[in-house]
Amino acid sequence: MRIAGGAALLLLAGCGGSDPAENAAMANVAAPAEPVPAAGAPTPVTPATTLPPGEGIPGVSAPPPSPSPVPADAMAEPGAENAVQVLRSYFAAIGDRRYGDAWRLWGNGGQASGMTQAAFAQSFAKYTEYRATIGTPGRIDAGAGQRYIQIPVQVTGKLKDGTPVSLAGPVTLHRTGNIDGATAEQRAWRLSDSGLKPRPASEPTISQ
Repeated sequence: MRIAGGAALLLLAGCGGSDPAENAAMANVAAPAEPVPAAGAPTPVTPATTLPPGEGIPGVSAPPPSPSPVPADAMAEPGAENAVQVLRSYFAAIGDRRYGDAWRLWGNGGQASGMTQAAFAQSFAKYTEYRATIGTPGRIDAGAGQRYIQIPVQVTGKLKDGTPVSLAGPVTLHRTGNIDGATAEQRAWRLSDSGLKPRPASEPTISQ
C-alpha cells in the first residue's frame, strides 16, 4: 500500500503538480494506516506450519520414532546353554518320577523317543535311583534350517533289586532354526537321540 502511494507522489512531482506539502498530504491519503484491532477482538494468528514426521518444536520433546520390526531370522536363537537346561529338566523329571514330562521333552511330542508314553514310563519304573551328570556341550551343528548339539552325560543309579547302574554317552538334541512356518515347539531344543550305554564303574567321570 505504501509503495503505491509513493508512486503516485512521484507522478505528481514529475508533472509539475502542487507544492511538496500538498503532495505529502495526498500521499498520506493514498496510503491508509495499518488496521488496529479493536479492544477485545481476537489477535490474528500465523497459520500452522506442518512439521516433518519425527521432528518436534524447540523446547518440547518430540515422541521417539517407532522402532523398526526385527526380522525373524535376525532374532537370537536358543544356544547351547538352553539345550543344557532342557537336558537338566529331562533328568530332573525322571528323578522325580514325572515320566510324562520327561517323555514330552523328546522331539515330535515324545515320539522321537521311539516309545509310547506308557512304555517310556515303564522303562524307568525299574529304578529306585537315577541321577545324571551333564558335561560340557559340543558345538552346534547347523544346516538346512536345522540345529543339532551333542552333550555328554553320565548316569548313576540303582535298580529295585539293588543292582548299581552306570551309564555314559552323548545325548543329541535338535531344534529347527528361526525359519518361516516353524512353530515355537519346533524351535525349542528337544531330545532326538541317546547314546547312553553301560560303562565300567572304574571309568573316570566327565567334567561338568
